Parts: sequence; structure tokens; C-alpha cells
Amino acid sequence: MRRRELYDAATGLGGPRLLPWTTPDGRPCYLSTDGKGYLSSLADSIEVVQLSMGAELLGYAREVLAPGTPAQSATEYRWLASRLAESLTDALRVAESRGRCIPDAEEDAAERV
Repeated sequence: MRRRELYDAATGLGGPRLLPWTTPDGRPCYLSTDGKGYLSSLADSIEVVQLSMGAELLGYAREVLAPGTPAQSATEYRWLASRLAESLTDALRVAESRGRCIPDAEEDAAERV
């Protein structure tokens, strides 16, 4: 475990994990966990799928928007924009969740002294 994880585990200040899904009304879901267990593994797997799907969608968008590619209909561009927005929402949620696991650079510097 990293120093920050050890500190969080020892002090109990790690806080709940932001999950990669929301409630039916769009509110965030959290899990109080030590990073092990079925729901943590499920969340990790879903994050991998979300990021992989986003990468595939980005590749498709680049192909559709490449110079010389035949124009799509407004409906097709709207579909692409909607899927890209969904993918970006997922990626930002993963980044926010994982960002909580990244130790603060100032704290790391202070720990080294």
C-alpha cells in the first residue's frame, strides 16, 4: 500500500469511494470500503469498461469528423455528440474517484522531510 493509503487506513480518514454509477435520479453513489470486496471489484471493472468504451467512441468520432469523410445527418451528429457527452461524464467521474486516491504533492513532500 502507498503511504497515503496506509495513513488513511490508520486514521480512518480515507472517506467513501465515489462509484462509477448514479442513483436513478442522477445523484452520486458512494461505498465505504477498504478497497477490497465484491462491490469494489465490480466498480473497478465498470470503470475499465467505461473508459474502454470512451476510447472506442473517440476513435469513431475521429473517423467521422476526419477531413474528406462524407457528411453525416444532423441526427447522426446529435447521436455522436450525446454519446461523447455520456462518455466524458463517465471519464470525469472516474477521474474524480481516482483523484481522491492520489496523494497531495505537498503532503508527500512534507512526509519526505
